[in-house]
Amino acid sequence: MARRPTFTPIPFRPAAPGEGHFEDDSPIRRVNRELIVAFSGARALLIQAAHPVMFEGFYDRTAGLEDPHGRLARTATIMNTIYFGSRADADALTARVRRIHARVRGALPEPAGRFPAGTPYAADDPQFLLWTLAPLFESAERIYRLYVGDLDRDARDALWQDYRRVGVMFGLGEHEMPDTIEAFDAYYEGMLGGGDLWVTDRARELGRAVVFHPPAPAHMRWLVETVNFVIAGSLPPGIRRGYALSWDPLREGLRRGGAQYTRRVLLPLLPVALRNTPVAGGRLLPGPPRAAAA
Repeated sequence: MARRPTFTPIPFRPAAPGEGHFEDDSPIRRVNRELIVAFSGARALLIQAAHPVMFEGFYDRTAGLEDPHGRLARTATIMNTIYFGSRADADALTARVRRIHARVRGALPEPAGRFPAGTPYAADDPQFLLWTLAPLFESAERIYRLYVGDLDRDARDALWQDYRRVGVMFGLGEHEMPDTIEAFDAYYEGMLGGGDLWVTDRARELGRAVVFHPPAPAHMRWLVETVNFVIAGSLPPGIRRGYALSWDPLREGLRRGGAQYTRRVLLPLLPVALRNTPVAGGRLLPGPPRAAAA
């Protein structure tokens, strides 16, 4: 039997002061250094895949689904390199992603939601690049606000401005992204309620398998189940229903209580080694392999 392809891990090299796209006090670093926010990437994936053209035309037609967790790990390292790594490494990785996007073309094999069969897809189309970026921002921001701390209007806008810089790295023009947090909120709500999103049977099957059943040793199953609860509870209700995820008032009450306990009691007492993501000094989970020093 042929061996399934696997993705080679990308080494990570932390940036020294002044070497990265973002400084240590930047909003994007403050938010993404939190370990609980690192799990928002899986939530973002479910929201991205709820767009049937993006999923059927790209996610389900690439080799990444032969090793989905390897692909997710590489994607996480690319994003962490943008947030915490050197400018040179981030630019090299995003340039490679842009080259790959330029070659990816697809089409819906069958009707999905309002989109007919044959609807074309190009990975570097600005509308799809924006729908890739938007759930990454919204998921990180939402999980941070739920479980870490409040962000007022100016803090949310500053965080979005950092993500706009990320969008430019992946090929979006500044004029192709909402310019303020208010414009972003209007765009995002329009996407959630505008009729484009439709979770296909294939997206439901693969999304649930990839996000809710990651490879983990038995002694870490408690963490997997905790993260699954956080992800399911924080999804927009329509998308949660699209993935056939059960939810009820009792679960919602438990989620709210857990979020308040985490914000007010648990996180303030945790040391950096447990609270932060591995690329920002955390040691609860293993991180990507470290690159050799230059």
